[in-house]
Amino acid sequence: MRERIERHLGQLVYGAIDGTVTTFAVVAAAAGAQLNPLVIIVLGLANLVADGFSMGASAYLSAKSERDLEQSHGEGEYQKSPISKGTVTFAAFVVAGFVPLLAYVVDGILGLRMDKATLFSISCFLTGATFMGIGILKGQLTKTSPLKAALETLLLGGIAAGLAYLLGDVLAGALGAK
Repeated sequence: MRERIERHLGQLVYGAIDGTVTTFAVVAAAAGAQLNPLVIIVLGLANLVADGFSMGASAYLSAKSERDLEQSHGEGEYQKSPISKGTVTFAAFVVAGFVPLLAYVVDGILGLRMDKATLFSISCFLTGATFMGIGILKGQLTKTSPLKAALETLLLGGIAAGLAYLLGDVLAGALGAK
């Protein structure tokens, strides 16, 4: 199992971070614009499926292009499974990318009617924990500092999320939606 994870570490980290960042960016921008939680779920899920598929397809096509180039040069060692790279990227994107939506989806399904600030706070916490978890996994597998990798991942994801929230807030104010 560890060998399989190590073989696909690049796709796992790339897909998971990008899925978490882009989905949380949608959540953060929509929360910054004070949009209805149902709208956040719809936008988030649409992003999750469309961007996840795009990421998986891009990883597949990239690996296939590399394999085809290596074969055209007659190189013996070439990528044998572009489909696994695409599948792993897509799966990591969707699984990790769903985390920022989790509070909103649970709230909607159970009819809890939590206020927007609470939902966004829970989403921030879960997203931060996901970034930390991705970093820790990366650090452990690469035998580098798990704490440093976790903080690096959290910082970069946090910057992206902060920018998205700020943009949603500014645009909502500029467009008179707030």
